[in-house]
Amino acid sequence: MYRAVLIPRLRFIVSSSSSSKLSPILSRGQRRRGIDNWDGCSCSRSFTTLIGNDFIRCQDESPKKILEVQIVDALCSGERPGASALLLKLIQGNNSLSVNDFHGILEYCAQIPDPVFVMETYSVMCKKEISLDSRSLFFIVQALCKGGHLDKASEFIHALGDSISSVLPVYNYFLGACADTKSWNHASKCLELMDQRRVGKDEMTYAALLKLAVFQRNLSSVYEILRHYVDHYNLNIHSLRRFIWSFTRLGDLKTAYELLQHMVALASRGELFVEFNRGKLHSRRLDIPIPSSGQTGVEKIAFGVNDPTALLMDAHVKNTVECKSSGEQINEIESSKVDLAERLNRILRWSFSDVMYACAKSKNSELAEQLMLQMQKLGLQPSLHTYDGFIRAVAFPRGYDEYGMKLLKVMQQRNMKPYDTTLAWVSAWCSKALQVDLAEHLLDQVSESSYTYAFNNLLAACNSLGQPERAIRVLARMKQLKMRPNMWTYELLFSLFGNVNVPYEKGDMLSQVDCCKRINAIEMDMLRNGFQHSPVSRQNVLRALGAEGMVNEMLQHLQKAENMYLETPTYNIVLYSLLQANETDMVIKIFKRMKACGYPADPATYNIMIDCCRFIQSYESACAIVSMMIRDGFSPKAMTYTSLMKILLNDGNVEGALNLLDQAILEKIHLDLLAYNTILRKAFEKGLIDVVEYIVEQMHRKKINPDPTTCHFVFTCYVENGYHTTGIEALNVLSLRMLNEEFKENLQEKKKVLEENFVMSEDPEIEPKIIELFGNSQLHLAAALLNLRWCSMLGAQIIWSENQSSWARGLFNKYG
Repeated sequence: MYRAVLIPRLRFIVSSSSSSKLSPILSRGQRRRGIDNWDGCSCSRSFTTLIGNDFIRCQDESPKKILEVQIVDALCSGERPGASALLLKLIQGNNSLSVNDFHGILEYCAQIPDPVFVMETYSVMCKKEISLDSRSLFFIVQALCKGGHLDKASEFIHALGDSISSVLPVYNYFLGACADTKSWNHASKCLELMDQRRVGKDEMTYAALLKLAVFQRNLSSVYEILRHYVDHYNLNIHSLRRFIWSFTRLGDLKTAYELLQHMVALASRGELFVEFNRGKLHSRRLDIPIPSSGQTGVEKIAFGVNDPTALLMDAHVKNTVECKSSGEQINEIESSKVDLAERLNRILRWSFSDVMYACAKSKNSELAEQLMLQMQKLGLQPSLHTYDGFIRAVAFPRGYDEYGMKLLKVMQQRNMKPYDTTLAWVSAWCSKALQVDLAEHLLDQVSESSYTYAFNNLLAACNSLGQPERAIRVLARMKQLKMRPNMWTYELLFSLFGNVNVPYEKGDMLSQVDCCKRINAIEMDMLRNGFQHSPVSRQNVLRALGAEGMVNEMLQHLQKAENMYLETPTYNIVLYSLLQANETDMVIKIFKRMKACGYPADPATYNIMIDCCRFIQSYESACAIVSMMIRDGFSPKAMTYTSLMKILLNDGNVEGALNLLDQAILEKIHLDLLAYNTILRKAFEKGLIDVVEYIVEQMHRKKINPDPTTCHFVFTCYVENGYHTTGIEALNVLSLRMLNEEFKENLQEKKKVLEENFVMSEDPEIEPKIIELFGNSQLHLAAALLNLRWCSMLGAQIIWSENQSSWARGLFNKYG
């Protein structure tokens, strides 16, 4: 009921103009309701400063006190009209009223907040010519700021004139509200007003200025505030906490760490300010500049000047326990020590966590580990927040399995339940490492719906590993958490579920129908959540349709997308899909339309078109495409030369292909294994042993390791031409060349073990064992061992060094 009454009034207030000119004295006849009704007040602007005194509500049963309580009760129950009626009844009585009679009402309005009724109360006080004291003034400004009316609070402070210049907490609270709401304009006006009225600054002023500087991302301002602060105050554990927070937010890890060490030094000496109750209007220290005694601010930080206000706490404890018995005195001392230690530990933990998060942001794992060790030495138990920052900083430069999971186990042993953000972070990195089982297990423990990035990373891992079944479970978990997908989610869904048969088999009629249903369902859900196709999602849809062989549907989607600006990679996907479907005429048509519409072609586009020329067997057209490619500023690469060589080899022009190979070598283009195998295939088919030997030697000189396909072409070419012994020796040497360099370094030490256990083993099941042992992680090693075993079975002596091969030396001498 309270909200029902309050909301319409607030709407009226927000819509009202905030630019009205204010004057300290207006006609008494003006009586407007709402926040602006204080404009009509003509009461005295004098204030009674009550800084440092506690407000104690009167316990008498006077009528005015009863009315004050009834007004607050009415506001609590939402009876706004009743509260207004009681307020009028309060001022219409014969009893004399003072500002104290309104403190309870103003304080309640400040706590709720209720900016409308606080200004209504103020208007009544002005009508009765009741002067405001510092407490009532503070409550009014607090209600306006907490209610979101910084403009009205600013006008209120301006209109009251210089008579409030001594009430610094009001300015401080207003600056703090500006910092919380990131309202720099209001803060700037307030600072100008403070300078005009010579209000001065205290520690809370500097705290608000720090927040504003962080909001503006102004690191130089934070340095300036620190310099002015240490010129007037000694750094204490609270101020250090604020400066550390500021420097970590702005990325200055070095300064934050130095201040943290100074805080540790202060805490070890037990130096801490006396903390007053929240909401009281008194300053922690009088705003009197302290002489620097010849020391600069930097020297104060470096030498750790003792904070004289730490004596206040000792005096407070001493004065308190003097009034108690000896037993109570001991208990009070012990309790004070425990409270102090707990507060010190809490503040230190906060600052350590701030610096830890800065380490995570800057990827400084070494400093993060150093901080954790220091916390252990100090006896500080890391909090969940600290662990969260520590895991972000150090877990993943070394691998998820070494640190991330181990740290989670440590937290579990200490009965600490990790934050959802910690679980999501570790899960995301497990997904990036393709450890999907761990990633899914961690996400099952997440209970909030604000970590879409972790679920998207797991979906991306499912996409990379080809596990759509797991992706369905991930989506079900997202739905259970009522998690709203983002655009990346839909991009992954099109990639995961757009294909049905592919890549396991070609698309058929049933799979194509299923593919259309899936794509339509994802698009409908995407539209329901307010998303349009992104370039990536559009490309994934086109890729899925092309893979399933749905050429017409793919062209329809392309036509829809052409109404918006398309990127070149989108056209490349369509061109490649059409080429795979042998739709060469459509490839040429789309390419011409692409050029006519002004879409720039990239190297991938030209390589697709050169490959298209292979399908139509036109080397002249391929050369024209290469010429166009060079004019557009793209140099032919390895893929270009490979496509051109395929065209020539399909025409039986082996000599032309070799000339292209030599030209690529002269231009220092590093051809890959596919280019060499392409020539080897044709040479093998034609029985051209000299070409085979030339290609093998060129591969050896360019340090291109062969693969099982290379071995097959070379061995079979020799055998089919009657050179069985040479073929076996060539197979032996090429098998050794398949091994990686690291394995070759220790080959002589391992050859005895390899011979006995694999190459010359009499176990009939050794070949399946070789495939089982090395087939997944070391495929080339498995193929090499099988080749050497077959060479041994053919009666040849195994060569474990290329230098022992006369065939290898002959090729080197022949083509050297």
